[in-house]
Amino acid sequence: MPRPRAATLPSQIPLVQAPMAGVTTPQLVAAVSDAGALGSLGAGYLSAERLTDELSRVRQLTDRPFLVNLFVPDPEPQFSAEQLTAALDALQPMLDDLQLPRPGLRAPYAADFGAQLEALLAAPPAAVSFTFGLPAADTIRQFQAQGTRVWLTVTSRAEAEQAAQLQPDALVAQGGSAGGHRGGWQEDALAPTLDLTRQLLDLSLPVIAAGGLMTPADVRRVLDAGAAAAQCGTAFLLAQEAGTSAPYRAALERARQGGEAATTVLTRGPSGRLARSLANRLSAVETVLPYPAQNALTQPLRAEATRQHRPEWLSLWAGEGVAELTGEQSATALVAWLASEL
Repeated sequence: MPRPRAATLPSQIPLVQAPMAGVTTPQLVAAVSDAGALGSLGAGYLSAERLTDELSRVRQLTDRPFLVNLFVPDPEPQFSAEQLTAALDALQPMLDDLQLPRPGLRAPYAADFGAQLEALLAAPPAAVSFTFGLPAADTIRQFQAQGTRVWLTVTSRAEAEQAAQLQPDALVAQGGSAGGHRGGWQEDALAPTLDLTRQLLDLSLPVIAAGGLMTPADVRRVLDAGAAAAQCGTAFLLAQEAGTSAPYRAALERARQGGEAATTVLTRGPSGRLARSLANRLSAVETVLPYPAQNALTQPLRAEATRQHRPEWLSLWAGEGVAELTGEQSATALVAWLASEL
């Protein structure tokens, strides 16, 4: 069985706001933590300098504990000039619609992970989580030596067994219905969140259940099953403090009505890495470069689509329960509602 919750969570309420890179803001993190849950900063795309600034801003807004999430990098992606041309050809309808020239692409394609770690270790938060892979054991020990809890994201029993060998403080069990990128490295691992949570309870580590948790009943259900906490992401996308763009919010509002607008798909179109998104034209793109090169290739195009209010060309990350969104409200109100059945 899991360890006692008090040994796992730096927050009062066993509820975690998922660290959604590109959407979480210092204001959202602080508001969630001030409400008694655990606010999380998705820092995977941030430079070390920007990360330092964001950490400082969160601490200016709250003195409560919070979490920071980083992406464990893959090996440098390899692709040919022909593959780049094919990926650009697949994006040509997007370029034509947005009236953009073909973009260039130059390494590095992602933020410097080593520099991110240095910045985070210089001002360590209460907890840090890792997705896309496993950090080095020495990295985990460095954070733990400073009193920072380390959580590792897994999507299967096999991944969890590997992660457990590194002696983290908790496992984040991401079920198949979760929005955004798959947080593990086993691409066919799509077990329901409740099933996955139960599969991991005998590993003698607290389990943070994540994926498709949209309502107070969802939160209560995973806690009753043995999870140490529930992690909710999509539920916070319409929070007033979230950095969700206007066209993204408009697409989510349509998804709240159900029907085809709420259909989610697994796609590599925006980033080259498997992720769950609302179905749109970008999610239908199948010829892609490896992650993170595809993400770097489409980033300026998605920025222009945001400027032009064209949600059909955005990465509209959302979980399968997106139709259960409650509408725009404060993060404080969302935390109170999600925790209302505890």
